[in-house]
Amino acid sequence: MHSPTQTFGRSRKWQMRSTGYFSRISKKPLVYSRLAKRLRALGLNSFREYCDLFRTTAGRDEQTHLLSALTTNVTHFFRENHHFEQLSTEILPRLIDAARRGEKVRIWSAACSAGQEAYCLAAAVVAACPDAGRFDIKILATDVDPNVLKIAETGRYPVDQLSAIPSEMRRTMVAPTTSDDDFEINPKLRELVTFGELNLVGDWPMKRPFDVIFCRNAAIYFDQTTQARLWERFNTALKPMGYLMIGHSERLSGPATQYFKSIGVTAYQKQQGPGTGRAPYSGEQ
Repeated sequence: MHSPTQTFGRSRKWQMRSTGYFSRISKKPLVYSRLAKRLRALGLNSFREYCDLFRTTAGRDEQTHLLSALTTNVTHFFRENHHFEQLSTEILPRLIDAARRGEKVRIWSAACSAGQEAYCLAAAVVAACPDAGRFDIKILATDVDPNVLKIAETGRYPVDQLSAIPSEMRRTMVAPTTSDDDFEINPKLRELVTFGELNLVGDWPMKRPFDVIFCRNAAIYFDQTTQARLWERFNTALKPMGYLMIGHSERLSGPATQYFKSIGVTAYQKQQGPGTGRAPYSGEQ
């Protein structure tokens, strides 16, 4: 019979194999609690039955729920705000000028969770360029968890998240509402963002390089080898002199350290030179 510990071990291996993420042993009580809820929802009596479910066709649908149980989607508007300040003051002016000259501007919010980061990026763009919709400026926001993407696509959030948005940004970001329970992101911002499901350790279908990539507080869940490979892939996915923002607990590692120059707190710019050219986005670089 599968004990909770055995189930945790099996789910942890599946998670690592499928997404590159791994749940630390310290997360076992949290994972156990979440899996117990799935057992109740499915009417199962034991963790063995839950493990056996994945051998059936129905188990394919349950994998999405298991992924949600194993991943942590903690975020809020303007988290690590220094990145947005640097984007607004140092990076966007040049990109907006390029857009006005007819160039394409592409920003990627990787591991976007429920979309708060992507909409903050859109707000920064609109603040710098109120008529951004007239130009070829696009924000791609991706996550491995389809459940959080559903929230992101609605653009609706509980009203208690409103306090994280600076008062001077609310008129730009928040649509008028009569609800006391939630609020909606301004359609002008939502039009700039496209959401999609993407596994960072899988293939990347995007063909056009990015000007800016935000991937914050996701790589900390990868092992060191996967992290190093991810940084290299971001290098190839960026335009020359493009920008990479990572989480406060993350550090660049591996060969990618020679490609990037630190320009602020966990903020990097891709450098010109050998080894910084384009390469395929496939999972096996």
